[in-house]
Amino acid sequence: MPAASAAAGPGERERESEFESEFDRDTALTLKEPGVYHAEVSGGWSIVSAVNGGYLTAMLGRALAGTLPHPHPFTVTAHFLTATRPGPAVIRTSVARTGTTLSTGSASLHQTDEHGRETERIRLLGTYGDLTRLSDSVRTSAKPPVLPPPEQCVPVADAPDGALPGDLTMLDRLAARLDPDTVGWALGRPSGRGEVRGWFALADGRELDPLALLLVGDALPPTAFDLGLAGGWVPTIEYTTHVRALPAPGPVRVAISTRNLAGGFLEEDAEIWDSADRLVAQSRQLARAPRG
Repeated sequence: MPAASAAAGPGERERESEFESEFDRDTALTLKEPGVYHAEVSGGWSIVSAVNGGYLTAMLGRALAGTLPHPHPFTVTAHFLTATRPGPAVIRTSVARTGTTLSTGSASLHQTDEHGRETERIRLLGTYGDLTRLSDSVRTSAKPPVLPPPEQCVPVADAPDGALPGDLTMLDRLAARLDPDTVGWALGRPSGRGEVRGWFALADGRELDPLALLLVGDALPPTAFDLGLAGGWVPTIEYTTHVRALPAPGPVRVAISTRNLAGGFLEEDAEIWDSADRLVAQSRQLARAPRG
């Protein structure tokens, strides 16, 4: 059965014999019938025992791009209902509204649980448009983070043993380097500011596009580590991304911060800047703090 492609029209989705990157391969979908896709959730994008929420958001975002008449996510919000596991899944999409410049729809991911019952894992609502048609006019007070050159930053995969909890297979797929000023937590010296900054790219060289930007805001170590909380899973409750522009080629700079941890929950605000110093995406998520 053909695979869905975010770039192809509803009747033009054909599975390529090879994908250019692991990200494309692992977010590939097979169209079963209009609005229904088969997915194979990869365990290669896992943190501890959980499949990464940004990867899953990108997978559902691809399904929605294959359903709506507009190609690019402008705003996408995912609610994580139950823990997604590696393996088969079904994604169902629906169209809420289509217009000349924007269209809105929803996508939900379902898996069969250990009792043979279909369980909804994620529900996503998104509005799509065409980023190539946006005006070049920009008025902003936001400024890109000041980072050392990538070669002076710390590869996430080089964290000392024990600094990052559990199995982190996702790190093999990322070329992420952190600002040395935000890695004290890896040495047992968290700053308490709740900040993580760094460079981000995909390890296999695939350039970032609007779909991949849905991954980026949830791909770096959580700010909870810099707050001095015990290492462990920081499960996302809700994750929203605003894509503001098509990113220029090359790695992006990511700045993530948390200003409020209360009642065992925290927010993470991320800004993503491209090589042309443009703010290409913003995200916010609500997550549960690690339980000590």
